[in-house]
Amino acid sequence: MRTALRTAVAGVVTAAALALCGPAGATPAGPDVTARILAQTTVDGTDYTLREITVPPGQSTGWHYHDGPLYGVVEQGTLSHFDATCGSDGVYRTGATIREPSGSDHVHIGRNLGDTPLVLDVLYVLPHGSPFSRDAPNPGCAFQ
Repeated sequence: MRTALRTAVAGVVTAAALALCGPAGATPAGPDVTARILAQTTVDGTDYTLREITVPPGQSTGWHYHDGPLYGVVEQGTLSHFDATCGSDGVYRTGATIREPSGSDHVHIGRNLGDTPLVLDVLYVLPHGSPFSRDAPNPGCAFQ
């Protein structure tokens, strides 16, 4: 499943990038959490961006949501994923895939509770011009 997802993601983004000759670019890193664009293109008003995200041990993505769905593969480490009820909605280890639905009713946080860096490859499928994520307040959880 992991190989199939990665191949599909890479194929869609690569084909679209080649068709439109879209260059890859860099994005600024947040404090301690870093991200880099691996491929990016726009097709029919939808932005497809493949990013590699690294979350150091003990760090998190912060509470947020997305304007479109995301598809990811855990390349290294373990992702602990929590929803707005403060409950875990999944623990994803190396090789696991994850899908995040879109919308402000899907506020979540990704945390690295392990002792090695968490590395994710994530395909963002967003309306053209949308940010990768939108910040959301902590919904009342005892953790950030």
